[in-house]
Amino acid sequence: MTPSARIKAVLDLLEKIEKSPIPMDLTIGDYMRNRRYIGSKDRSYIAETTYAVIRHHARLLWALEKAASDPTPRNRLIAYLRMTVANANLDDLFDGTKHGPLQLTDEEKQIVARLPQNFDTAPDDVRCECPPEYRDSLHSYFGNKFHDELSALIAPAYLNLRTNIVMAPRERAKEMLAEDKVRTEENKFSPWGLSVGGKTFLSMTRAFKKGLVEIQDEGSQLIALACDVKPGQQVLDYCAGAGGKTLALAAAMGIKGRIVAMDLEASRLAKARERFRRAKVSDIIEPRPLSDEKNRKWLRRQKQSFDCVLIDVPCSGTGTWRRNPDMRWRTYGPSVEELVPIQREIMEKVAGTVKEGGRLVYATCSMLPEENETQVEGFLKDHPEFELANLKDVWPDGCTPPCDGKYMRLTPLRHGTDGFFAAIMIRK
Repeated sequence: MTPSARIKAVLDLLEKIEKSPIPMDLTIGDYMRNRRYIGSKDRSYIAETTYAVIRHHARLLWALEKAASDPTPRNRLIAYLRMTVANANLDDLFDGTKHGPLQLTDEEKQIVARLPQNFDTAPDDVRCECPPEYRDSLHSYFGNKFHDELSALIAPAYLNLRTNIVMAPRERAKEMLAEDKVRTEENKFSPWGLSVGGKTFLSMTRAFKKGLVEIQDEGSQLIALACDVKPGQQVLDYCAGAGGKTLALAAAMGIKGRIVAMDLEASRLAKARERFRRAKVSDIIEPRPLSDEKNRKWLRRQKQSFDCVLIDVPCSGTGTWRRNPDMRWRTYGPSVEELVPIQREIMEKVAGTVKEGGRLVYATCSMLPEENETQVEGFLKDHPEFELANLKDVWPDGCTPPCDGKYMRLTPLRHGTDGFFAAIMIRK
């Protein structure tokens, strides 16, 4: 593709994303599937540039306001190229050819001339891309670290893997990846994790094809690690979703015991079944979709039945902004105000299934205190039969807790992970 054809594809995607009710990664995926003729390098450029424009959303809107211009997809792309891409020749990129975008109008040229030279004079909230509705909550929590913490959520996340220790130790997975010229480093906190250096076609490696590694952020692995499950235990993964943490739990248990995987969406659990089989851990995993009334009745009968109950509750996803920058500015599901009572309801539903001495692990991929510490404190106030554990007292032997105190609060700035939260509560 010519440079202008690439820019036209980016513009097409930005326009589709603005109109589409679905997340941008799905929009980009659909766009690429319907255009098989686009080469891999072109696909990479188009996707990365589209993501980059969304990552600059607040800053570009601020710049266009300074230039007295509407923030249309085309104007945002023009401003992005002008302000962030060195030596970008807008006349060449907007060349008006058959496969390129229309030439710049006289009015657009005047807008370009009025754009600020950089984003240095933008307000702090704008420079770190903080949505107004989350500003007060995040300012209150992070204090003078607000700018640094939020800025760390702008850059793209690196690729991280979890070794399937049922099939091979981490050292062997690392060796196999190296044989396919994939450079990795061991994670600092997860005993199963490997971070990947540079770009790679992971699906082409033997380690991935054989099921020795799965894509999973280190923070997500640490939530599974916080459960400290043992072989032979009874475990409930209540919000199992696509099964990423279920897989980690099954491997940690050495495929001995029982894991009940529950989720509201039966289709997600159905897809997870294939992942369980591929990882050779399906023997101990019992999927039970909550869409089936029989499974909801079954759950109500499980009084103090489980050694560990993990609830990775539905949340705002503010901790995943590195991977999903569009989620800063658009809500694809319930609002935070709607999610908070749902999270509390889930805690109430499963609390009675935890054995004496067992643990209830509450987790989110949110940065907001109202979905994290505030939820746990409210639950404990009404449930004196549980106590909040200090991480160092209940963390798996041989592993170092990533945080001090009683809450696992992970951020890209401090830990290099997505933003995750977990609290471990023990039934007395």
